[in-house]
Amino acid sequence: MVKVGIIGSTGYAGSELVRILLNHKDVVIEWYGSRSYIEKPYADVYQNFFKLVDKQCMDDNLEELARQVDVIFTATPQGYLAGLLTEEILNQVKIIDLSADFRIKDVAVYEKWYGIEHKSPQFIGEAVYGLCEVNREDIRNARLVANPGCYTTCSILTCYPLVKEGLIDTDTLIVDAKSGTSGAGRGAKVPNLFCEVNENMKAYGVATHRHTPEIEEQLTYAAGHPVTISFTPHLVPMNRGILATCYAKLLPQADGSLPTEEQIRAAYEKYYGNEYFVRVLKKGSLPETKWVEGSNFLDINFVLDNRTGRVIMIGALDNLVKGAAGQAVQNMNLMFNFAENEGLTLVPMFP
Repeated sequence: MVKVGIIGSTGYAGSELVRILLNHKDVVIEWYGSRSYIEKPYADVYQNFFKLVDKQCMDDNLEELARQVDVIFTATPQGYLAGLLTEEILNQVKIIDLSADFRIKDVAVYEKWYGIEHKSPQFIGEAVYGLCEVNREDIRNARLVANPGCYTTCSILTCYPLVKEGLIDTDTLIVDAKSGTSGAGRGAKVPNLFCEVNENMKAYGVATHRHTPEIEEQLTYAAGHPVTISFTPHLVPMNRGILATCYAKLLPQADGSLPTEEQIRAAYEKYYGNEYFVRVLKKGSLPETKWVEGSNFLDINFVLDNRTGRVIMIGALDNLVKGAAGQAVQNMNLMFNFAENEGLTLVPMFP
């Protein structure tokens, strides 16, 4: 059995890690780390785990934890892991970080968008960006995985095949995304209060959202040239889910013609036809958050707009599962040579 420790286990992503890992046949959770609830029974924090988890919350002593477990999940704020990570720790344990500390390869870009100093840039180079459908083989051999963000997972994978195949003009790429309120975390914040969110929809982080450089960096790797996008996130009054609607001009091919619907669908099938967690829907069926809720699936489809010469790409996922904890477990499965979907065959919940 692989021994697991979770730091930040009482946040939304952390509790989702617990929910998923309790059903993983090859894992035992040894450490429920939570600075806010030290020595409090975990099931008193989340009563859904009553009679399922009998352990108490512990501190976030990363050095001690590294000596006791095989893999650590850090579901923590930006800057936490970067401020504590050492070579000694990484020599003892694998780490899957759910923050942005090691996602962006350019330290200056990270510090600009996140507004904090990066305390351990020496590990950025080796950190593997944990987008399993793209970096699967690198993840298998990693000791430090940077688990992608929720908006980024949805946006990147929705656009990736058409960017990779050169079917769209990346200079025209616009990502319009909506998220449920759990994406903002469990901390008490006035903008996330019920009366602020209910019966309301709002854009935020317009032209400044910190997931922007992460999306751009990964699509740049796919395109083979710099990609700059317009990214606008919105908050919607629901608990879970992300819907990303992405727009781009089709790129004329060598003969001057625009890509056809058949070519676009072939691109999606090329990259996702054999993927378990990415479901390319049938023509005429568009992704909806309710059909992926509680699961590690990402649903994708597209509509070709011949009138404007654009393609509209749409993706939907659960921000706490495929956008956070589920993808982290998917990464762990690759790192320990388990079946990639072990513990993750979660049927979407409805209603």
